[in-house]
Amino acid sequence: MNEKPRKIARNGLLTPQLLAKNSILRGLEDSAAARIIREGELLNLALRQQVYEPETPIRDVYFPLECVLSIVTRMKDGSQIEVGTIGREGMSALPLLLGASSTANDCYCQVRGHAIRISATLFRELSLSSRGFRQLLDRYLQAYVNMLGQLAACNRLHSVYERCARWLLMTHDRVDSDEIALTHEFLAMMLGTGRSGVTIAAGTLQEAGFIRYAHGSITVRDREGLENASCECYEVAREQFGGLLRPMDHKV
Repeated sequence: MNEKPRKIARNGLLTPQLLAKNSILRGLEDSAAARIIREGELLNLALRQQVYEPETPIRDVYFPLECVLSIVTRMKDGSQIEVGTIGREGMSALPLLLGASSTANDCYCQVRGHAIRISATLFRELSLSSRGFRQLLDRYLQAYVNMLGQLAACNRLHSVYERCARWLLMTHDRVDSDEIALTHEFLAMMLGTGRSGVTIAAGTLQEAGFIRYAHGSITVRDREGLENASCECYEVAREQFGGLLRPMDHKV
């Protein structure tokens, strides 16, 4: 997971249209957007590529376009559990926003795709000089913190079947495809459960015709059915992010 992200474009090749794919960057005033277009870069993140590591200075900030990043806590015995996800509604470096320079968690790509990267230095400068940028970041931070509490309750009170449906819906909202590259092992880590539990949950969703699972890939076939299978936490997530999880071109 330490492979470096692959650059596919940089500087002048960034456009306002690309910035608009991320909900925070979409709302920037012209001067802040111009700096990101000039100094930022577009990356193609592969599955499990590291974004930052525990107790290591955060030097860059990632704004997902259609990739999804995972915040993971690692226990002393080596086991891991996802404690947060970041998609096109947000950005990777909340610790910087809170005044820290590092974090105790891992962050890496859980669903491959593109992201815009800027330096931590530029991020700090813009968060201080651009009132609009700071307001967007604060709004995202509030929604993210609220969701952490909701998901903690979800993991305690709702079944693996419901949580699996909720996780797939939230991921589906953040990508440009009905197909999500994902193994049972990885999904089990995301849900904090054993592979057997995920196999049963995914199998039940597949038997109902909501998804198709084969060769490390899950395809959403019946979104409405998946929404009915999910717990209430999916709707809470959509409300917290002001509907930003659902891209405009989703048809359900």
